[in-house]
Amino acid sequence: MISRRTLAAAAFAFGISALALAAPATAQTKWNLPGAYPSDNPHTENLVAFSKDVEAATSGKLIITIHPGASLFKAPEIKRAVQSGQAQMGEVLLSIHENEDPLFGIDVVPFLATSFADSMKLYKASKPAVEKKLAAQGLQLLFMVPWAPQGVYAKKELNTIEDMKGLKWRSYNVGTARLGELLGMQSVTIQAAELPQALATGVVNSFMSSGGTGYDSKVWESLTHFYDVQAWIPKDATFVNKAAFEALDKPTQEAILKAAATAEARGWKAWEDKTNWYLDQLKAKGLKILQPTPALTAGFKKAGETLTADWLKKAGTDGQAIVDSYKKM
Repeated sequence: MISRRTLAAAAFAFGISALALAAPATAQTKWNLPGAYPSDNPHTENLVAFSKDVEAATSGKLIITIHPGASLFKAPEIKRAVQSGQAQMGEVLLSIHENEDPLFGIDVVPFLATSFADSMKLYKASKPAVEKKLAAQGLQLLFMVPWAPQGVYAKKELNTIEDMKGLKWRSYNVGTARLGELLGMQSVTIQAAELPQALATGVVNSFMSSGGTGYDSKVWESLTHFYDVQAWIPKDATFVNKAAFEALDKPTQEAILKAAATAEARGWKAWEDKTNWYLDQLKAKGLKILQPTPALTAGFKKAGETLTADWLKKAGTDGQAIVDSYKKM
C-alpha cells in the first residue's frame, strides 16, 4: 500500500514538473547584419567581433548573423533594407548615399581630411548632423570605421593628370564619378563585391580606393600601378533599425551600444595598423607602389578644388558649419 507521504511527494514532484513545462524558455532574438566586403576584410572581421560581443553580453539573448560580401543585399541596397526592416542592422560605405544628402559624403571631400587623426576630427565634427539625418530615416548610427587613405590604381604610368584621359574608371560614389567626368575618363559605377570581375573582364582599368580594396580584389592580376595620392579617408557606417532597437529591453540596448563603442575603437586601430601592411602585400605581388609626381599631385589638387566647391554648394550652411568646426579642432 502506498503511504500518504509517498503520494504527497509524488504530487509535489508532478507539480514542479508541470510548472517547469509551463514556464516559457528564455526568448532568443535573431538579427541579420548584411555587409559589403569579404570575410577577411577588417570591416567584416570587426562586425563578427561586434556580434560576438553582443552575444556574450546578452548571454545569447540576441544573436546577430553577419552576411559578408554583399551576399544578402548588394551594397547600395543595404541601407534601404535596414530602413524597411528587411534586415535589422547593416554596414555600408556611407558616401555611396551622397545623392540622398550631401552630408553623407563629407568624408570624401577631396584633401579635407587625409590622415587618420584628421579623419577622426572630421568624424567628431560631423557625427551629430549625420546621426540626425539617419534618425530621420528610421536608423540609429552605432559606429563608423574608416578605410585607409585613397590612392589611384591604373594599368599604366601616370605622370600628369592628362595621362588619365580615356581610362575606364570605376566609380562608387558621387565624388569618384564626378572626378572621372572632370578628368575625361569613362566612368562606370561598380561596388566592391563586383570589382574583381570588372577588373578581370576589362570593364574598368583604373580606380581610386584603399590598399584594402586592392588586396581584396587581387588587383595585381589586372593592373600594374598604385599612386598613393591620399585623396580622402572614407568611412563605413554601421546602423540599426530604430524601431527594432527601441523594441529591445534596456539591458540589451546597453549591450549593443557598449559593443558598438568597442567596435569603433577596434576598427580605427585595425585600419591604422593594416594600411602599410596592405601596400606591402600589393608590392610583394608585383604592383608598383609609387608616390604621385608633383604634376600629378597638382592636377588632383585642382580637380579636388572643383569637387569641394561642388560639395559645399550642395551642402549649404550646414556643410560649411561642419567644415568650419572641423578646421577649428
